[in-house]
Amino acid sequence: MTLRLIPYLVMDGNAKEAIEFYQKALDAQVLFTQSFGEMPENPEFPLPAEAKDLVSHATIKVGETEVMFSDNFPGAPHQSGNQVTICISTDDAEQARKFFEALSDGGHVGMPLQETFFSPAYGNLTDKFGVNFQIFTEGRQ
Repeated sequence: MTLRLIPYLVMDGNAKEAIEFYQKALDAQVLFTQSFGEMPENPEFPLPAEAKDLVSHATIKVGETEVMFSDNFPGAPHQSGNQVTICISTDDAEQARKFFEALSDGGHVGMPLQETFFSPAYGNLTDKFGVNFQIFTEGRQ
């Protein structure tokens, strides 16, 4: 049996921008993306014109982990931020620093990347899209 936890981020109309950002910040690979306009039409739920280019579903891969995205359907309530936290775990402190610096660009650092009793390089931040990240380096150095 295989069991994976896949973070799913519901964005407020900026999923495409977020995906591009994570491609650059985390060397992510886009596995799949589909807009609301590419989905089969449902006459019971007509699609507003402004929603056609929004992301209905996307999957990116960061290292061995997949992250899924969608934009919020227009008119539905959206809450940005702490509904999802992603822990990025690595055994390479330099890679941890690279991720931390890239993700903190335009965001807010909660705890600077630093040595702790449980990690040679740990920190947390909220990126410019309101997504909370923990950067964790495994082992002692």
